[in-house]
Amino acid sequence: MARIIDAPLTGSEGSGCDPRAVHGAWGSLDAARKRGLSYSAEVKAETDALYEKVKHVVPAVEWPAYAPLIAAINTIKRQKNAVILAHNYMTSEIFHCVGDFRGDSLQLAREAAQTDAAVIVQAGVHFMAETSKVLAPEKTVLIPDLRAGCSLAASITGADVRLIKERFPGVPVVTYVNTSADVKAESDVCCTSSNAAAVVEWAAREWNSDRVILLPDEYLAKNVAAQTGIKIIAWHGRCEVHERFTVADIEELRAAYPGVVILAHPECPPDVMAAADFAGSTAALQDYVLEKRPAKVVLLTECSMSDNVAAAAPEVDFVRPCNLCPHMKRITLEGIYDALVEMKHEVTIPEDVRVRAKQAIQRMLDLPKEKPRAFKVGMPETAVELI
Repeated sequence: MARIIDAPLTGSEGSGCDPRAVHGAWGSLDAARKRGLSYSAEVKAETDALYEKVKHVVPAVEWPAYAPLIAAINTIKRQKNAVILAHNYMTSEIFHCVGDFRGDSLQLAREAAQTDAAVIVQAGVHFMAETSKVLAPEKTVLIPDLRAGCSLAASITGADVRLIKERFPGVPVVTYVNTSADVKAESDVCCTSSNAAAVVEWAAREWNSDRVILLPDEYLAKNVAAQTGIKIIAWHGRCEVHERFTVADIEELRAAYPGVVILAHPECPPDVMAAADFAGSTAALQDYVLEKRPAKVVLLTECSMSDNVAAAAPEVDFVRPCNLCPHMKRITLEGIYDALVEMKHEVTIPEDVRVRAKQAIQRMLDLPKEKPRAFKVGMPETAVELI
């Protein structure tokens, strides 16, 4: 079972989750000093208001190590006409203190397409940076760490998709945004967890097909099949964070925390979705917490999501399953600072790939906007054709 935290992160012994993993290794706390930055009275004045947003997770003793980097990053952004797109899984000092646009993959894709900034820094993983470059080819897109990958994106290639299309000619191909630009380029339309069911329904109508290929997340495909009733052809990809949650975890949580409300992400296994109280994308999970304000809640998704939502709902008691994404956690303040200062780790895509990938992404963006759709819970698992 995932490690559980039933208190704000303070760095104290026995808190249940190692703050070194959540907020950066203790050895990197002198990163500001190594870059010639210090916690001056000016930096304190610039960042005190930001600290109020993250004090529930960043211990006061650590703030002087982060604040100089935060102040410097925000200054460099203005100088270079840069913006930072911060995914919901970023640690709070990134998400709340330097992120200009924050949200799930769909929200960040829209922002990448619309921003007037000359430089985009993707505080997320590599497929997100590629998506930004696909939509904004004239902009410089940077990723702070080239190793920030994704188990789903690594599970499938463009060549795989070409073979699938040969096997199922005429069947529309919907690919999750958690894929490379090369995979998107072989697809008919993209989706996110916010709109996966809606996109699959649209693709079935648009291609007049009773089947849809949904790649690469096996569990998302099964969960969408249960929601839509459409026959789904799926791949064996899984998210290394969400696949670890089990029904036994939920049973233990309910026993340990009576009355707790359990929210699950649709990359979780179908039996976990069935046992949860609510299920949806990261945006839908956040909306649920902010609208319902449950007394005690668990988010079955990446660990930092709870920290970030907690800032907007301080009265909600979060029980935190500590399942960290090792790829997301490669993105750090010092990495963002270095990327901006040195303009390094630029993301590029061959133009022929970019053009075809943009078509698939644009089809998704052109669909009517709707509130992130919740997934029905308590549904029996629906069989899909796995290839």
